[in-house]
Amino acid sequence: MVRPEMRFEATPRNRSVRIVANFVRGSCKNEPAPHRAGDRSRTRDILITSEALYQLSYTGDAAGTSCNLQAAEAIVGDRSPSDGTALSSSCRPGDAPERQMSWHGQMTSEKVLQGAPDAASAGVRSLTGQAVGVVPATRKERAAAGKAVRQPVPRSSHSEWQPDPDRFDPVELLEEQAATRVQELVPLRYGRMLRTPFTFFRGAAYLMAADLAGTPRTGLTVQLCGDAHLSNFGSFAAPDRRLLFGLNDFDETLPGPFEWDLKRLVTSFAVAGRDRGFDADTRESITLAVTKAYRLRMHELAQLRRLDLWYTRLEVDDVRKRLVSSLEPDEVKRFERTVAKARAKNSVKAFDKLAEVVDGQPRLVGDPPMLVPLDQLFPVEEHERVAKVLRGMLHSYRRSLHSDQRHLLEGFHFVEAALKVVGVGSVGTRAWVVLMVGNDADDPLFLQLKEAQSSVLEPFLGKDKRANHGQRVVEGQRLMQSASDILLGWIRADGLDGVPRDYYVRQLWDGKGSADVEAMKPTAMRVYADLCGWSLARAHARSGDAVAIAGYLGSNDRFDRALSAFAHAYADQNELDYAALKHAAETGRIETEDG
Repeated sequence: MVRPEMRFEATPRNRSVRIVANFVRGSCKNEPAPHRAGDRSRTRDILITSEALYQLSYTGDAAGTSCNLQAAEAIVGDRSPSDGTALSSSCRPGDAPERQMSWHGQMTSEKVLQGAPDAASAGVRSLTGQAVGVVPATRKERAAAGKAVRQPVPRSSHSEWQPDPDRFDPVELLEEQAATRVQELVPLRYGRMLRTPFTFFRGAAYLMAADLAGTPRTGLTVQLCGDAHLSNFGSFAAPDRRLLFGLNDFDETLPGPFEWDLKRLVTSFAVAGRDRGFDADTRESITLAVTKAYRLRMHELAQLRRLDLWYTRLEVDDVRKRLVSSLEPDEVKRFERTVAKARAKNSVKAFDKLAEVVDGQPRLVGDPPMLVPLDQLFPVEEHERVAKVLRGMLHSYRRSLHSDQRHLLEGFHFVEAALKVVGVGSVGTRAWVVLMVGNDADDPLFLQLKEAQSSVLEPFLGKDKRANHGQRVVEGQRLMQSASDILLGWIRADGLDGVPRDYYVRQLWDGKGSADVEAMKPTAMRVYADLCGWSLARAHARSGDAVAIAGYLGSNDRFDRALSAFAHAYADQNELDYAALKHAAETGRIETEDG
């Protein structure tokens, strides 16, 4: 399987050059894949700036994969340079994973440069979203830059979804992802994914990222959540103890084109609507509501001062005011029960549920395989050694905190720890729950140490600049959320098996709540779609250029309808992939476990 990553970079100059690149997809063989007629996966029109030098890059996904990509001649406007030359190269088995290959073309013809527009007036950005010319300074110029992206990447082009004939085997990709997880828990992960097509979608972020890699890209870069499905939105507590609403899962966060998050969010509503049995018109109205809310909110954010934008947040109390006028009384009551439950979710509540006092000492209560304390994982002689390792991890974690937070944490001492199973897509990653106590047993603190593996986006968008994936998660969360857990931090430490791993650390329960999707009626889901679209726009505007994105989106619903069409088409693909995993379970290819 070849999952192409297209990147354009250029030496910044004062000229604008259009490069038309024909990418040829190869096959997984032990020799370079031959060029075959009709084997071209996509032709792209991308504007970059360069006076003479340009570079094309492809990132291979693994050793043993071969590929052959070709770049056609560079052109300016409607004219080809007299010395425009086709460039090509190949990746062979045995190359290091994620090896980057580059093509360099030198354009020296004076005819190429004559009449080329100035980069500042063109307002062009690279595919990765990094400015490659002079970045426009005014709102008007930035809006024009965003609008200019419509030429190489029309808004209507985002409606496209047609799987390649040689599309990957979805089960193979899931097995690849499972290779780095706790193997005893992988059957449980598959079991949870197979409950419904929607739970499958929740665990299939890697599959969708591989598919999005072949879709049109705007190059308008933001900090992506990476897994922005509707169940990864909900409530969380701010440091001032107010409940906020927004994204609350960032395991896959990475910079990338804004539309990737939006496509995953809109598609999650399309899949959830099918699970709820809504008719086609109702599902269409819900998916349109997501992107409309995102577009309108992005236009509002584009008008704000930068500090005002940074301080914007959506409080749960404000959400309630919006819901009262839109939902039926029983739905409002359901919302209020969910909020009350979230407000009560703190370390004291966690203690009541997960711990008990035995002979005057607090202890975690086991519930295998969901929660397994150390004394149930290891023999007595190993118990203290493992506890010492975890204490060392906590000590190292303190270094990622600010001094005042370290002072707070030093008032608690380690009591016990347990392995915990979390989520759907995260099942199989290593997650520790740590019980700490302050003044006495009535003063508990529960921390979660969750393994941070590489983002599912990395094979397609490139590696993050940070060496620690825990740091990637934490800093991505802080960038996207309007307020975050004060004890959010990260660590790299040797695991119990001696293998170094990255973790991020947070409070286990701190006002975190989520909507009951399975009980939503059409009106409630439509309102929730609006809230999620609004919140995603705010998260993206903090790291990306809200003015340029708003300029690209425009004032009409063309982009809304394109993403809605994509979502419903990809929901069909999701059902096919779900069926493939179900067949794999029925034929014994994979093992599953309920839980």
